Amino acid sequence: RFLKYEHCIIFQNVLQMNAINSNYADPDNLKFEEIKILGALQEITAVTVSQNNVVENALLNITYYPLEKVAHVTGLQLELGKSYTVKWTQKLSVNERFNCYPSPNPTQERCEQLGCVWEQVTSNSDIPPCYYSSDNAYSVDKVEYTSSGLAANLILNSTKTRANENFTTPISTLRLEVKYHLNYMLQFKIYDYQNARYEVPVPLNLPSSPMSTAKERLYEVSVQKKPFGIQVWRKSTGTTIWDSQLPTFTFSDMFIQISTRLASQYLYGFGETEHTMFRRNMSWHTWGMFTRDQPPTYKLNSYGYQPFYMALEEDGNAHGVLLLNSNAMDVTFQPTPALTYRTTGGILDFYMVLGPTPELVVQEYTALIGRPVMPPYWSLGFQLCRYGYKNDSEIAQLVEGMKAAGIPYDVQYVDIDHMERQLDFTISTSFAGLPALINRIKEEGMRFIIILDPAISGNETNYLTFSRGVQDDVFIKWPNTNDIIYSKVLTIVGCFQSCICFVFLLLLQIYGAHAAFPDFFRNSTVGWWKREILEFYNNPTNPSRSVKFDGLWIDMNEPAAFLNGAIDGCRNDLLNMLPYIPHLGYRSDGLTVKTPCMEGQQYLPDGTPVRHYDVHSLYGWSQTKPTLDGLQSATKERGIVITRSTYPSSGRWAGHWLGDNTADWDQLAKSVIGMMEFSLFGISYTGADICGFFKDSEYQLCLRWMQLGAFYPYSRNHNVKGTRRQDPVSWNSTFEEISRNVLNIRYTLLPYLYTLMYDAHAHGSTVIRPILHEFVEDRTTWEIYEQFLWGPALLISPVMQQNAVTVNAYLPNARWYDYYTDEEIGFRGQFKLLPAPLEHINLHIRGGYILAWQRPANTTSYSRKNPMGLTVALNDALFAEGQLYWDDGVHIDAYEDGVYLLISFTANQNVLNIRVLHHGYTDPNNLMFTEIKVLGVPTSVKQVTVSQNGKQNGAEQTVALSHTMDYNDAKKLLTITRLQLELGKDYTVQWS
Repeated sequence: RFLKYEHCIIFQNVLQMNAINSNYADPDNLKFEEIKILGALQEITAVTVSQNNVVENALLNITYYPLEKVAHVTGLQLELGKSYTVKWTQKLSVNERFNCYPSPNPTQERCEQLGCVWEQVTSNSDIPPCYYSSDNAYSVDKVEYTSSGLAANLILNSTKTRANENFTTPISTLRLEVKYHLNYMLQFKIYDYQNARYEVPVPLNLPSSPMSTAKERLYEVSVQKKPFGIQVWRKSTGTTIWDSQLPTFTFSDMFIQISTRLASQYLYGFGETEHTMFRRNMSWHTWGMFTRDQPPTYKLNSYGYQPFYMALEEDGNAHGVLLLNSNAMDVTFQPTPALTYRTTGGILDFYMVLGPTPELVVQEYTALIGRPVMPPYWSLGFQLCRYGYKNDSEIAQLVEGMKAAGIPYDVQYVDIDHMERQLDFTISTSFAGLPALINRIKEEGMRFIIILDPAISGNETNYLTFSRGVQDDVFIKWPNTNDIIYSKVLTIVGCFQSCICFVFLLLLQIYGAHAAFPDFFRNSTVGWWKREILEFYNNPTNPSRSVKFDGLWIDMNEPAAFLNGAIDGCRNDLLNMLPYIPHLGYRSDGLTVKTPCMEGQQYLPDGTPVRHYDVHSLYGWSQTKPTLDGLQSATKERGIVITRSTYPSSGRWAGHWLGDNTADWDQLAKSVIGMMEFSLFGISYTGADICGFFKDSEYQLCLRWMQLGAFYPYSRNHNVKGTRRQDPVSWNSTFEEISRNVLNIRYTLLPYLYTLMYDAHAHGSTVIRPILHEFVEDRTTWEIYEQFLWGPALLISPVMQQNAVTVNAYLPNARWYDYYTDEEIGFRGQFKLLPAPLEHINLHIRGGYILAWQRPANTTSYSRKNPMGLTVALNDALFAEGQLYWDDGVHIDAYEDGVYLLISFTANQNVLNIRVLHHGYTDPNNLMFTEIKVLGVPTSVKQVTVSQNGKQNGAEQTVALSHTMDYNDAKKLLTITRLQLELGKDYTVQWS
């Protein structure tokens, strides 16, 4: 005799309690009096109880806990042994809506044709009026499990399909594959197992076979069968970090959509677009991704395509997600919190890294896509450029002016002005003296970078670069023909701000040169491009016209055109004006805005044909490595490439500037946001055009920007033709002095910055580091974007508002020292209004770290010969640590070849140990640490001793040095000078 119940939930809001055996009556008349419903995503507003289809009258209490997603129902009187049906009604929050009609101009009729619900919210037009009310059309019957992953075929319920056009009809032959590659990384991929589709040809660093173990994996994965969904959660906390069992999922030829719930509102990444915060705004915003020659403008897709995000979980753990797709795409952020991807081709190929810290997320992500490039030392110096130099004499005068002002400055550029009619690899008559000028300034310790655009003019009478390209078959062609696709490219200034633009475009249509676009995927193109670079560097017919550049700046490689499509129009309406146009700028014009036609035929290195439609956003990526290879082949040095268009892994070969910005105050904070985002994307060498590209800059703005820009990894002042000069010697002596002072700080700290670049290259760490990466336990830091760190140790708090002479800076919970005074500031974990007069940028050193530095000079070729020093900033436990990476600054693959010096510094209480970790390089300048500053020494110091390790049988021997010491009791500062600690040797410094 027993009672037995069968419980099942039907339609997500019904609890059916069936007593399938009731031949026992409990003498205590037991009843179910309360029910807890876990995972209730919306508030439960009403509950009814029925028996034999008769609703019972009951006074029930319902309590909903939104944070825990739990509903608690009390007041029930469900007798043990009887069958009941418990139904509840959930209030559908508008935040739970998923947009069913993301195309322009939704209407009730169009919405209901898709089987969706139409209900406008007049108070907020961003909330979708057309939303799903039923499940997605896919399910899974059987899941195949292995020790390293799982797989399943998806089943399409054709009665639930919602497409209304042929190219958006859901595909019925889909397969899911999940691979547990590493304990911290998994991949899940959805593709058509019957018909091969385009997949992104960007190589990733994946193990040849999964290397994770069930015990050590940081994640668990489950597949929801009906409706289909994937769920990933963090094992250590149970937090769900991916949940795609949502109504949006569909997979067709030209429209693929998938949504996921997010673990919190704190999401960072996706690019390249301009926006106003580092954390993405989750209030119903949609952002497009498709590379385009678009100056930074709110909500408009710009130069790069970066489909990666990092998310924080409520407890401060972090994870990252890459969607390896390159088709035109958009993403919608909504306050659920949730995220929806919509892409127009390819497959869904996701990679997730589990951190669990933000810094580990970036390290794991760059281990997947490739570590950031190691820039040459000289490229960390200050740089000057201008589109609009009239001739080489103007540049020579600028160089002399900067020298006379004593302003540190390493690199000079030329823009397309130096070319004959904007033709790559040519020199105009106005710049006939450029080769000699470059040689002269290089003899003085400077470096030179030139610009290259990818488009090649096709109607010149004797332009060998084009004719050799035709001979080598390097250009993108119309499909199934031998005809090159021609557009028009000409750099004319003013079109963005002047009615002259219309006249210019009309003239361009009539008179502009035909421009062909090299296909950099092709092996023949790679060889041709390298030869053109070499020939410009070493002119075989006239050596005096050899241009001895040190770096290459590749612009306009989205690719950019000054016509939409081709000269005679495009030929495939479907590819250029596809059924779903993502949320891109100029959406009604389709995909060809300022770029060639999508039907262009390209070829991968193995000869596989691909449509430009699929690889458009990889154009800059495909040009970057061949450019670096050509540069290094010509110069025999490391060099640097700066690219405008990027894709995941572009950072392996190049840096990136943030494009054609404007001389406006809001651009200062936006440049910090951009740099922090590209830190997430694995591109360390970044910066914005200091003082702004478009518009006349003004004195105070340019001065504050020079202070901020002194802490860009890529520190370049650059502006456009037709605007006023804005280089440091174009203003007045006060401007020169402030610029000189802040750049001297930069040059002093270059050994520390170079070491951060090494750490990024070797281990994937960030250089421009969001404060939350170091203080994620402090939720205040999750919102900060007007301050940033160099690595873990230097906090930069610039002024970003006009006329401000203070800055409201947040100092997280650590010991901080003022960079200028070496004193502990005496507060932490709070905002503080700090003085910031016009000549001052606030800098703070974090306790617990040791910074290597070097006496500055006007160029790095001279500063690298100067004495070095250490700043030891003790933390509360009187501990500090740091490193110095040092090589010759130019050797190709110095780290990989072991041709470098790596030194560790560790201070504990009253002892500083200097230890050589790797000794593969000896500097020819006999460099020495001649000064050590120890910050935060609590008690007076009377004596300092220096010992050198390994003098006799490994025993430390005290070194008799004529060093001097000074202890400042007010500042708690110990300064040791007149040291001679040779770079590359072990020492112990002790104070007592």
